[in-house]
Amino acid sequence: MKLFKLSAVALFSALSIVSCTKDETVENVSLGAYENGFLVLNEGGNKSGTVTYISNDLGTIKKDIYGAENNGDVIGKYAQNIFYNANTAYIVAGGSNQVVVVDKNTFKTKTKITKDFVAPRYGVVVGDKAYVTNANTYSYANPATGNTDDYVAVINTTTNSVEKKIDLGITADRILAYNNTLYITEPYNSTKLVIVDLKDNSVDKSLEIGSGTNSMEIKNGILYMLNDNGLVSVNLSNNQLTTTVLGKDFAGAKNLDIEGDAFFFTVGTKAFRGNIVNRSVDTKEIFNYTSTSQYGAAYGFKVVGGNIFIADGGDFASEGKIFVYSTSGNLIKEIGTGIGPNGFY
Repeated sequence: MKLFKLSAVALFSALSIVSCTKDETVENVSLGAYENGFLVLNEGGNKSGTVTYISNDLGTIKKDIYGAENNGDVIGKYAQNIFYNANTAYIVAGGSNQVVVVDKNTFKTKTKITKDFVAPRYGVVVGDKAYVTNANTYSYANPATGNTDDYVAVINTTTNSVEKKIDLGITADRILAYNNTLYITEPYNSTKLVIVDLKDNSVDKSLEIGSGTNSMEIKNGILYMLNDNGLVSVNLSNNQLTTTVLGKDFAGAKNLDIEGDAFFFTVGTKAFRGNIVNRSVDTKEIFNYTSTSQYGAAYGFKVVGGNIFIADGGDFASEGKIFVYSTSGNLIKEIGTGIGPNGFY
């Protein structure tokens, strides 16, 4: 257990690194009830999404901490993503067209941003601005413009209000930032990597990367993505594209997560590991967990501190679960969370 506790502490440090800078002084002062642990976002389906808190040692589990800390208030439908700005957390509720702003350590509400969002998806912070992708209308409901009306809402993090929109002219979902530039992908109706220059808040260019881009991560100036073509990377200094075909045994690969020189991903209920340097993949899975979910197998995934966290959506009507494995494939713990767990923070 001692080794696992060390890994759990590393987990929290890694999940929280986005809120720390080299100029900050670390003091042994409690910032709130949810400081020493990690969060699981539960989508919630037609009911409101919730957030589950789990302590670093996996011993303390608190469900719906947002409701508990805010007199039974709700986040909104289809909770999609959490992103951070220092000690502030932004929770995207796509089905309610709003972003809920809370203190990340106490989970007390700061405000709700309820204007200028239409089907918001993912967000990222650059400087004093937050950028949230919006799917807007969908092509099945609006064939004429459903694939061209997506945009990025720009939030002023001082006033917590949307101050402008960046029209993309293409579908948008995942978003990352690097060197004052946004990188945007969408898995269902786009084969492009959209690049937005924040100097003038406009689309600079788009690169053909292939269909089905479902996850992405930046490491050492290189953007790595998983899609139908395999492992795709873009050198962000010159936009040079490299594609490594993973092979038919890895069709449907998703949930890319990079740890050191290793990259991890899932295919169905199996978790795999590869080497990001030589772009090789171990053909033997790390583990294969059991799921009865029609649409929610490996619905969320995170690898931190020597442990693999995998979320299972279940039937999206009752409580889902997360499973904690070691990177050698041993099951450490199974934990009930909320409806449709989809991410770890």
